[in-house]
Amino acid sequence: MQQTILAIAGKPGLYKLVSRAKNSLIVESLDESHRRQPAFAKDRITSLADIAMYTDADDVPLMDVLESLKTLEEGKPASIDAKKASGDELREYFAKVLPSFDRDRVHVSDIKKLLQWYNILIANGITDFQEEMKPTEGDNVDDRQQ
Repeated sequence: MQQTILAIAGKPGLYKLVSRAKNSLIVESLDESHRRQPAFAKDRITSLADIAMYTDADDVPLMDVLESLKTLEEGKPASIDAKKASGDELREYFAKVLPSFDRDRVHVSDIKKLLQWYNILIANGITDFQEEMKPTEGDNVDDRQQ
């Protein structure tokens, strides 16, 4: 899931990777329309697995933040309305999700986008934010036991 859910710069919402074409990707919007369209390299396509949130220490992968949000909301859509809430209310809410977030580098617009994406994923039944780690090629289980 992490590699197939995409954000496209300049386009609202999230997209699911459907297929690969010669010079583009075929994506399907994760909204009511489920419209398919090509996405080109110039569109700045980013997989959700490649996004992280700033904290006071290390950056936290977006999937961990989404999992924390899902735990806080018990798998339901976000209880705060990102469009109507003030910046202070959003920061206070987000502190419950990620207490150590960097208040200088994480903007209110980032929190709004995160909440929008979370609600889109929940509405589409995508709730498995923490996929099991699969051994990569070259990993040897016996080596770890020594």
